[in-house]
Order: sequence, then C-alpha cells, then structure tokens
Amino acid sequence: MTALSTPAAETATLVQTVDWLAIAPVVLTAAVALVVLVADLFVPERHKPLLGWFSVAGLAAATATLLPLRAGDRATFCLTVDPTACSYTADHFALVIQFLVLAGALVTALLSVTTVRDARMPAGEYWFLLLSSAAGAALLPASRDLATLIVALEVASLPAFALVGMRRGDRLSSEAALKFFLSSVTATAVSLMGISFVYAATGTLHLAQVADRLEDVPGQLDTLAMVGVALTLVGFAFKTAAVPFHFWVPDTYVGAPLPIAGYLSVIGKAVGFTGLILVTVIAFPAYSDVWGPALAVLAALTMTLGNAAALSQDADRPHSAVRLLAWSSVGQAGYLLVPIAAAAYAERDQIGSTVAYALMYAVVNLGAFAVAALVGRTKPLHRISDYRGLYAQRPAAALALAFFLLCLAGLPPGIVGLFAKVTVFGSAVDAGLGWLAVVMAINVVMALYYYLRWTALLFRAQEGPAQEVTFAEARTETPWPVTAAIVLTAVTAVVISGAPQLVLRFASGSLFPQ
Repeated sequence: MTALSTPAAETATLVQTVDWLAIAPVVLTAAVALVVLVADLFVPERHKPLLGWFSVAGLAAATATLLPLRAGDRATFCLTVDPTACSYTADHFALVIQFLVLAGALVTALLSVTTVRDARMPAGEYWFLLLSSAAGAALLPASRDLATLIVALEVASLPAFALVGMRRGDRLSSEAALKFFLSSVTATAVSLMGISFVYAATGTLHLAQVADRLEDVPGQLDTLAMVGVALTLVGFAFKTAAVPFHFWVPDTYVGAPLPIAGYLSVIGKAVGFTGLILVTVIAFPAYSDVWGPALAVLAALTMTLGNAAALSQDADRPHSAVRLLAWSSVGQAGYLLVPIAAAAYAERDQIGSTVAYALMYAVVNLGAFAVAALVGRTKPLHRISDYRGLYAQRPAAALALAFFLLCLAGLPPGIVGLFAKVTVFGSAVDAGLGWLAVVMAINVVMALYYYLRWTALLFRAQEGPAQEVTFAEARTETPWPVTAAIVLTAVTAVVISGAPQLVLRFASGSLFPQ
C-alpha cells in the first residue's frame, strides 16, 4: 500500500494553486481584449465605438483591482520543491509599475477613442492590440523568471508593431512599423541567446535562484555566464531607447498614431526599465561589475545624444513637435538609467529613484502628447511653430502644456520634476558616480533651452492675422475624451507637484521583499 500511494502523493505535490487575486490585473486586461476581439465580429459598424468605451472601462476596472493588493505580499506559480521560487510576485515594485502601465494605457485609450473614429482604423483590431500590449506590460513587473519575463516583453511589444502601422496606406506609418519590428526582433533574438547562456551556466530560470548560482559559477562557465548577462541586457536596453539602441524612436513616433506614440514613450519605456531592473538588480547582482559601468556609460550617452538632438529641431519642420518629444524621451531615458547604474555601486534600493522619476515622467509626458493630439486636430503637420500663440486660442490647453514642459524641465511650478531630478542626481552622488552627476547636470541645463523655447512660444503673439476659435468651433474640434485625458493628466501633475511625497516616497524605501 505504501508503494502504491507514493506516486499519488508525489503527483499531488505537482498541482499548484493559483492566486487569482494576485493575477487579476493581468487576467482582466487580457480577458477584455479577447471579448473585444470576439465582439468585433458581431457588433454592427455603427456601434463599433462601443468597443472603445468597453476597453476604457476594462482598463479602469483592471487598475481598480490593484487596490486589494496594496499589501504587496502575494506570490503564485511557485516551485513545489522550493516555494520561495515563484514565477509571479505581486510585491510593491510590481504593483507600482502595474499602476503606471494600466493608468497610462487608460489615458491612451481615452485619446484613442477619437483617433480610431477619425482615422477610420479597424476598431476591433486596434482595441484588441492595445489591450493585449497593456496585459503584457502589466505582466512583466510581476515576472520572476527569465522565461516569463521574455514572454511578457514580447506580448507587450508585438501588438505595438501592428499599432504603429495601423494607418493603412500611410507610408510613414508603414516604414515606422517595419523599422520598429526589425530592430526589436533583432534585440530580442540577442536577449534570448543571452538567457540560454545564463541557463546553461546556472541550470535555472528563476531570478532569485539565478542570483544565488551566479555567486558560485564554476571557472569554466564564468565567461559563458558573463556573456549571457551582457546579451540579456540588450533587449531591455532597446526597449528603454538607450543609445545606441535608440535609432528607431523618432521615425516610429512620427509614423505612429499620436496616442500610440505617447503609449510607447511611457508604457513602452516602463516595460524596458522594469525588465532592466529585474535582470540586473534581482538576477545578476553577482556581475554588477559588468553591468554597472556599462549602464553608467549608456546613461551618459543616452541623455547627451537625446538632448542634443532635441536642441537641433527646426520649429518649422513638419512633425518637429513629435520629434522633439521623441528625442526628449531619449534624453529622459538617460536620467532613468542613472539610479539603475548606481544600484551596482550601492544598495539595490537606489532603483526607487527610477520608479519615482518614471511615475512623474509618465504623467507629464502623456499630458504633453494629449495636448499635441488636440492641437493636431487643426494643425496636422505637428510643427513646433504651430503652437505659437496657443494661449490666445486655447488658454487652458496652453497652460496645461506649459506646466507639463516645465515639469519635464524641472522648473517651478513643476516642483515634482525638480525633486525627481534631484533624487536621481542624489543617487549618482551617493553611489560615488560624481562624473555621471556632472554629465546629468550639464544635460539638465541643455534641456532647459528647448523646453523653455517651446513654452515661451505658447504665449507669443501670432504672426499674421489672428485666427480666433469660436465656442462652437472649439466644441467641434475638441472631443471630450481628449479633454478628459488632458484634464486627468494635468490634475494629477498639479497634485503631485503640490504633494511630491506621493511619488518621491518610492525613492526612500525598499520596493522588493527583504
């Protein structure tokens, strides 16, 4: 009897319980995506806008499911032989990034409601792709093994390729999607090779176990492990738009529908930085002498090239406003890399500065893209010069954009932008990276010029005859979902500037279980 019962007992231990509450934000987003895809087959064309509002409601509900998880102490899909090795962990780090991703996707969805209708894009496909990408992006910060991590990265990325090329017949859109796809696939292939090397050297994919086994890698496998660590970082560096993996950014942002450009600048970047944090700080601390200096150099190059390119934008060139935001996002990526590099020289809690900065950046950058979407309805060339005298025509939109730009520049009244930059600067100094702090200070001064130049343009008198916008025209040209997105981001930016501790508290404590 004993011999017969042993296999049954062993089989029973292989059955895992699933914490459905922990995975609810991801599962709900993915479920809404599937419902939208199936419903698109049956909903009449005149009712297709309802799919957009259903998607907005689904993202709002997914964001709300984060509330019961605030304790941040849940995990699921754990190994039966080692319950501490789990593939999905809803800790404080994961919850903060999931909130950023889902809330950012919600703002993107609000902006997209009008864009999908006006550009006559296929509604079912668009909303399915956006929700699928958001589900992958929400899965990634909770992933705690390399396989789940790379799957989440690709689930977040593959729909984005299609979204960039969604404007059928548009040459810029098609070229942008192709460039984005080819470069991203190459980076992913390199990362997969790196992960295979790490697995060969350690015999495991779980991040915590990888970290333990890399501490004592046999001498003959040390080179293999080191190369694997370096190659694994490539795919995530690509997603962050770090130099030299940045070349896809300006053309992709110009060719994509504007809400998707904003989505890539915030959620796409959050995906890259989240993955980078998990593989460096959690999985590869034993090789901090490899990735620490590399990320510090990448941070310096990224912020310098991004700000220099943004400075060179011609205000009268078509799409110059979108290109400036694109190059600005590259420069901002350099700042976000600083605390991750600093974590190699100090404790891993330094990455809280990256999280705090990413939250601030997400709010104000999505707000800037929301105003650009509004202005683009009447001035589709998206030139910086199109914003001259915006205050005389649309005072509220001009004031909102001015505030967003000042936050990005780190100037009052954008207090949270200033504090976030000081926090990042402090992380470099605390880690002994004085040279990187100096480079950052120089770049902050460089960025002031193009942010302030654009801000000043908003309040200058128009050249030629003034073109006033009547109340009736404003109602026609300003769909309320776009207004709602601007108001939502502006109010949030004002609140966190008035109470910056709401964001900066993440920089002062540990986001990972001790």
